[in-house]
Amino acid sequence: MTKLVTIFGGSGFVGRYIARRMAQAGWRVRVAVRRPNEAIFVKPYGTVGQVEPIGCNIRDDASVSAALSGADAVVNCVGILNEVGHNKFLDVQAEGAARIARLASEHGVSNLVHISAIGADKNGPSAYSVTKAQGEAAIQEHFPNAVILRPSIIFGSEDQFFNRFAQMAASLPVLPISGANSKFQPVYVDNVARAAVVGAMGQAPAGIYELGGPDVETFAELMARMKSVIQRRPLTLSLPKFVAWCVAFGADMAQAITFGLFTNSILTRDQLKQLQNDNVVADDAKTLGDLGIEATSMASILPDYLWCYRPSGQYAAIKNSAKNLKSS
Repeated sequence: MTKLVTIFGGSGFVGRYIARRMAQAGWRVRVAVRRPNEAIFVKPYGTVGQVEPIGCNIRDDASVSAALSGADAVVNCVGILNEVGHNKFLDVQAEGAARIARLASEHGVSNLVHISAIGADKNGPSAYSVTKAQGEAAIQEHFPNAVILRPSIIFGSEDQFFNRFAQMAASLPVLPISGANSKFQPVYVDNVARAAVVGAMGQAPAGIYELGGPDVETFAELMARMKSVIQRRPLTLSLPKFVAWCVAFGADMAQAITFGLFTNSILTRDQLKQLQNDNVVADDAKTLGDLGIEATSMASILPDYLWCYRPSGQYAAIKNSAKNLKSS
């Protein structure tokens, strides 16, 4: 009988890559999301009926239990970068993860993969890092054989990092950033997906794996790399901590007083706390290499999707080539 995997958050940035790879491996894929009507695009990842989006609220036992019914493996990709409305860090990243692990164990699921993040720390500076650590602890308590993946910043064509700053660089003369000297180790989204598939198929020992790419660069260096790819030269402005805090506070307050009508996608105070620390793989951590996966470099991927932010878009290469032609 064909095996079934339930992917919570399977239509998100990382989840869709995992869903596609699990379908390619011959599994039936159940994509558990809040709004299944907005996840129809995952259905063509497999044959007719192989990939099915279903409605699920990870804050509700009955909903999660229904999504787990008959599953052989589970992948939890649910996470948030900012608290909006009813989506709170504690509810989603700690209690939601605990609920999935507890019910997966009760349903007799064989393998569980949980997507966490580098920097998860119960004593961390931000609510994001603390609740990520709480989620990991709950996973290990209820499902000791789980595989926990901690990626650094994830890049890929749908990412919210390089796309966001490239859009800013394409429209603004100044590119403001905070934490310019903090180090990151960006990892390609399909590398993370492959790691999750290895865990879901029971081909990886239980434990925590930290996932990073081959390049370690500061925030400022990442912005310089991005600007080189999109062929634009806005001034990168490193904001003083006090100025960055004022910006984050103002944006947070705007979200609060509008009751979420304005979503703070600029900079939150919680994100500002995270930016003060490096986000790289620890020296003693198990990594992509331990899963048999070779990390993909940024240089081989970024030009494939950031070209649209170039002054001439898809015609940039042709235009640059034409400049070198000499009139006869």
